Amino acid sequence: MRNRAYAIFVSFALLTSPLLLAGQSSVPSGAGGKVAVINIQDAILSTAEGKKAMQDLQSKYMPRQQEIQRRQQEVQQLQEQLQKQMMTLSDSEQRRMSRELEEKQKILRRMTEDAQSDFQNDRDDLMRRIGQKMIKVIDQYASQNGYSLVIDSGQVPVYYAGKGVNITPEIVNLYNSENPVQAASSATGGGSADAGAPAKASPKPKR
Repeated sequence: MRNRAYAIFVSFALLTSPLLLAGQSSVPSGAGGKVAVINIQDAILSTAEGKKAMQDLQSKYMPRQQEIQRRQQEVQQLQEQLQKQMMTLSDSEQRRMSRELEEKQKILRRMTEDAQSDFQNDRDDLMRRIGQKMIKVIDQYASQNGYSLVIDSGQVPVYYAGKGVNITPEIVNLYNSENPVQAASSATGGGSADAGAPAKASPKPKR
C-alpha cells in the first residue's frame, strides 16, 4: 500500500449509472507518473466485439424501424390529404379525419418512444458488458506500461494531450487480442451515439 498508487477513472456515456473504477497497484520504478487519455465509448465501439454487437442490435431493431417509417408515411399522407381538401370537406368529415390523424400520431409517438427506450437499454447493456472487460484491459495495460493515471477524454475535458498520450488504439488492439470474435463484421464503423436508433416521430401538423 506504500507503493505509488495509480487510479484509472473511466465512465461510460449513455449508461444508466456511470461506472467508476479506482484502484491501487504498484507502478514500475522510474514510471515518472505517466498520464494517458482514452475515449471509452469510442474504444468499446471500435473493438471487433463492439462492432458486431452494434450490428446485431441494429438488425434486431430494423423491423421496428421499418414499421415506424411506414406509419410516418401514413401520417404524412393523411396530413397532406386533410390540408388539400380542407376547403371542400364537410365539417363532420374534417372532424373525422382530424381524429384519425391524431390517433395515428399518438400511436406513432408511443411506438417511437418505446423503440427508442428499448434500443437505448440494449445499447447500455452492450456498453456495460464490454466496458467491464475493457476496464481489466486498461488496468493491465496501465500497470505494465507505468501509467499513474488514465482519464476518459469523453467525460473529462482534455485541453491538451501530447503525442502518444491517447492510448485508445492500443487498448482496442489489446482488447481484440484477448476477446476474439468469430466472423466480426468490419462494415459497421465506430458507431455514433445514435447509430441504429429508431427514427423520431414526425411533428404534429399545423392546424
